[in-house]
Amino acid sequence: MSQTAPKPKKPRGVAQLQPGKCIACGARCQSSCPVNCIEMNDAGEPIIDAAKCIGCQKCIKICPAGAIELYFTPEERHLLDELAKASGGAEPVEEVDPEAAALSEKLAQYRGVTVFIEQTEGEPARVSWELLGIGAQLAASLGVELSALVIGENVEHICQEAFCYGATRAYLIDGPVFRHYRTEAYQQACCHFIDRYKPEVVLMGATGMGRDLAGSVATVVSTGLTADCTGLAIDDKRNLMQTRPAFGGNIMATIMCDKFRPQMATVRPNVMPMPERREGASGVIVRDDFTVAEENILTKVIEIIRDGHAHDHVDITGADFIVSGGRGMMASENFAMLEELADELGGVVGASRSAVDAGWMPVDRQVGQTGKTVRPKIYIACGISGAIQHLVGMQDSDLVIAINRDRNAPIFEVATYGIVGDLFQVVPALTQAVREMKREKTGSVSGDR
Repeated sequence: MSQTAPKPKKPRGVAQLQPGKCIACGARCQSSCPVNCIEMNDAGEPIIDAAKCIGCQKCIKICPAGAIELYFTPEERHLLDELAKASGGAEPVEEVDPEAAALSEKLAQYRGVTVFIEQTEGEPARVSWELLGIGAQLAASLGVELSALVIGENVEHICQEAFCYGATRAYLIDGPVFRHYRTEAYQQACCHFIDRYKPEVVLMGATGMGRDLAGSVATVVSTGLTADCTGLAIDDKRNLMQTRPAFGGNIMATIMCDKFRPQMATVRPNVMPMPERREGASGVIVRDDFTVAEENILTKVIEIIRDGHAHDHVDITGADFIVSGGRGMMASENFAMLEELADELGGVVGASRSAVDAGWMPVDRQVGQTGKTVRPKIYIACGISGAIQHLVGMQDSDLVIAINRDRNAPIFEVATYGIVGDLFQVVPALTQAVREMKREKTGSVSGDR
């Protein structure tokens, strides 16, 4: 009895790096390898041990730059050609990776972009509308719906407001237990929403509330969270590309959560542009009756004490004109000249971190990565060198004027206008020029009358 010759096994090949294509994305290929055949060199590029590689292609599939390819020996290439001929010229059927198939199936269950609408006693936070603006762009890229998640008591009016800023659907979780923000109650409501409606992307403001809630929710649902993002976009695999400062703000890193859903990110106020409000816009309100038993919440809100906005307290995030001082101001008393200029412009005084650390200005005036992000019409930087940590907080200003004695200061790279000179001479001269312009304008108006 004759035996049938065994069918030749399809060669799997081995992974090989294509020279010049690696972007040093952070050893994603190394972490994906099931047989530990990849090591990273000092440049962040993979060194692949061909003898250990099993050709599973996991490193190839995870590489965002397509820098890794399969290599076949001439003999293996010949066998592939023979197998193709035996199958009538068709390519051999690709082996299905059970793990990759299961991951793909899991990720496919999540669809939609959702923005958590932060509110305090029924007053929504401006950053939520800014997030709806960027959320609409992400939803368009993904081909999905943009929705708002509203949690509170008697807050249905916020759903209507969300429609004016781009949301087409609003999920409302309304009840007495949600009257005041408490981590436990809001966390459970958000986790319920994610488990039931499975959003693909969830965005929150990087405020006190947003930072507390986002970290808590991400931990419970076992997904990734990127904090303080300055840029958001979608790649060709439906992954959210989350850009934020890294390594102390010295570089900008793009982070992706490609194996877990939802993809969560927080964004600081004033980082994203405010979308245009569309009066009369409408959408669908989905009322969810989820609630939490009050007795299960360990914290109670006894009283809300609002900031009295003392004379020295200024909200620089909403100012149209900001005059900021840095280390070049030399002393706290020298900020008085900046106050004069700011008063003439109808603006406020800001500061760099070095000036705040020196005790020259209060913390609430700090502009930058560890301070506040601002978007004024005019930003005047006085004696500020322009470290990237500071630039992150003010680089989206409409117009930047830099005053510095060092002509090589990095601040001049982002400045619309640069003045190389002694700020102690330049600032008073600017103040006087503004005063004279205002007098001329006032005189002209009086003459016309």
